[in-house]
Amino acid sequence: MTAYLIAIGSIGLIYALLALGLNLQWGQTGLINFGHVAFFAIGAYTSGLLALAGWPLPVTILVAMIVAGLAAWPLGRLTLTLKSDYLAVTAIGFSEVVRSVLENEAWLSGGPSGLPGIPTLFSGLSGLDRSLATFAVLLAVTVAVFLVLQTLTRSPFGRALRSIRDDEMAATALGKNVVSFKTRSLTLGAAIAGLAGAFYAHYLTFISPEQFTPEVTFNVWIAVIIGGSGSNPGVLLGTLILIIFLEGTRFLGDLGLALDGSQLGALRFMIIGAALVLCMIYRPSGILPPASRR
Repeated sequence: MTAYLIAIGSIGLIYALLALGLNLQWGQTGLINFGHVAFFAIGAYTSGLLALAGWPLPVTILVAMIVAGLAAWPLGRLTLTLKSDYLAVTAIGFSEVVRSVLENEAWLSGGPSGLPGIPTLFSGLSGLDRSLATFAVLLAVTVAVFLVLQTLTRSPFGRALRSIRDDEMAATALGKNVVSFKTRSLTLGAAIAGLAGAFYAHYLTFISPEQFTPEVTFNVWIAVIIGGSGSNPGVLLGTLILIIFLEGTRFLGDLGLALDGSQLGALRFMIIGAALVLCMIYRPSGILPPASRR
């Protein structure tokens, strides 16, 4: 039971990193990024491939963040001069292109078979000790990212992002370089997703393209919306609620329901969808929105 809880906690922290990155892009800047999973995948594969080539893990994780961020930069420069809808559409297409490349370029990514044998953190430890050490590092990294984003939110940069989110024309009239601010927000959020991907690869020690579907992006969106867009503490709470829902509904089969596996899976998503609808009706700003929206 302890090992199970640590595993759920570790995956939950990885999702928390993803949600914090998306909250910077959407909650603070108003960027509709439906391709967040692409940067998660880029980070995972970058760190995994470099680690398999013998690079030290701290270096591979740092490079994964940089590569994920650099992948977002041209996307931002090409689309952020247009209406926000274009970024949403382009981001979905970009994430599918990334997944298609991972599936078809077997010489690089292993193709549909994925990458097995990725070095894990704390390989000198075994069993529960390694899981605990990995969880502790993930917790420390998540807290560090949270504190950095909280500081960023209160800085002039953060206030500029929110002014762009609330009224882009007014921000432009005040002399703000809107495209530059948006691009930096998109790049930084993508780098955080790349960080989450790197930890994901080293935690599971195996990755394949089927782990990076649009479902991951939409789960992260659910966490951000339920917790409260624009609120980093709210996003962490939303992630916790999402993980409880996702894991709790796995045990629906134990209730004696006469449903097969696919029907239980559909019921599980219906319950999660209904919870999201109820949240939007009764808490449209999220459970823990920013103080200015309470």
